Amino acid sequence: MAFTTTSNYAGKAAGFYISAALKEAKSLDYLTTMENVKYKSNIQRMAGSNLVVDATCDFTDAGTLALTEKVLEPKNLQINIDLCKATLLDSWEAMQMRAGAGAPPPASFDDYVISYLGEIIAQATEESVWNGAGGTTGQFQGFLDTNGYLLPTGTNADATVIQSSASGAYTAANIIANLQTLTTDMAANVSAILGKEDLHIYMNNKTYAMYISAVSTLGYVNAYNMNGDYEPVFEGYKIAVCPGMVDNQLVAAQKSNIYFGTDLLSDHTRIQMLDMANLDGSDNMRVVARYSAGVQTGVGADIVRQS
Repeated sequence: MAFTTTSNYAGKAAGFYISAALKEAKSLDYLTTMENVKYKSNIQRMAGSNLVVDATCDFTDAGTLALTEKVLEPKNLQINIDLCKATLLDSWEAMQMRAGAGAPPPASFDDYVISYLGEIIAQATEESVWNGAGGTTGQFQGFLDTNGYLLPTGTNADATVIQSSASGAYTAANIIANLQTLTTDMAANVSAILGKEDLHIYMNNKTYAMYISAVSTLGYVNAYNMNGDYEPVFEGYKIAVCPGMVDNQLVAAQKSNIYFGTDLLSDHTRIQMLDMANLDGSDNMRVVARYSAGVQTGVGADIVRQS
């Protein structure tokens, strides 16, 4: 049976597929996403102090209002890949023969290939959000790389981010103590945001597993039987489990204070599948994806990082 497919999605049409792929990156659940950053975007945050005073008949200037501004500049990225249709066709055909009256309609081969591509984009995004190096091909600058936005030194350093010191590499035996050090530093330095609904403690899966082991050892039986509705917390603070985070680091921040930027509407954003059968007689297809991605913080002084 001859099988050919050639599709081209650009701008808004491609943005639909890229958006779906990016949303598979778990960390983006806990970041504020800016979807239409054409080239760069200024992130402005205002902080006021002593603005409310006793009323008088006169106008008297009081208090301070500080405006901070940072630039989020997504990096243009691409995927160019040759795929032999035979390597994917067996799996795709198996999906077409799903049994049962309630089975969903079969996906087109195009959609199947795009979902395959989406997994690649999601994994690369998840890793770059935290540990990406902007100077490395295929990565955008992340938060915790040696030049990351949350570090006290480096090209993109933010000296206002509060730095908390861990007792050593995290283990199940010391993770509770290190989390308590973090929350103590939070109370001492970012007390104004402690009651914010979107405040999270960010950690990776390995660190979270240590935490679960620790609380289980302490006798919290429910830690053995957490279902999908369970929202992990520590001392009342929500825990955000982010697979792309590096080991032995914790971050406390509001979702509204850390940003992910992309452009889903630009003509630069596209997905293209070219069937090579009619061009060179091969059974290959070329898949091209172009998109942009980047991260940035808002107010560094409202973020605590532990390492």
